[in-house]
Amino acid sequence: CGEASTGREALSLVETTSPDIAVIDISLEDRNGVELIRDIVGLRPGFPCLVLSMYNETMYAMRVLRAGGRGYVMKQEMPRKVLQAIRHILDGNIYLSEKMSTRLLNHFVANSSADLPQTSDLSSRELEVLTLIGRGKTTIEIAKDLFISAKTVAAHRERIKEKLKLKSSNELLMYAIQFTIDGTTQVRPK
Repeated sequence: CGEASTGREALSLVETTSPDIAVIDISLEDRNGVELIRDIVGLRPGFPCLVLSMYNETMYAMRVLRAGGRGYVMKQEMPRKVLQAIRHILDGNIYLSEKMSTRLLNHFVANSSADLPQTSDLSSRELEVLTLIGRGKTTIEIAKDLFISAKTVAAHRERIKEKLKLKSSNELLMYAIQFTIDGTTQVRPK
């Protein structure tokens, strides 16, 4: 039906072309893909959205599902996996990798948050800031990348430290680097 590089374009296409499904990236020029899913589902409740992203699904899959998305596939997967996910979602199901599905099932069976990333309390924007910190970006670079002020980035950094119970900027940096490397951080700095 169409292709868009911004959330605004994507919303317009959903309204004008009536696609069967939206395949969305997490990184868009004007907003986060999770926010776009919320907007699309707000416009068309129950509309099937699949995320196809380079980001590890442990970072975003739960956020996507909570926003109303129906699945998550990482870009490194073979095209047949993407088609399988699309068909699965169009049949009314949710699609996640076997690893992520098992992780979620273990969480619900054990009724414990121990299997989920400790970042689950962070907002989508805080998660973006954490990821950019882990990539070595400065506050000013993060502000430019996210089209927000350096003061707002500093406020996000403080909220992240508070939510993750980190005592210093160095602990935040160590945590962010480890998180960015493997998508989870199970060990907290002492």
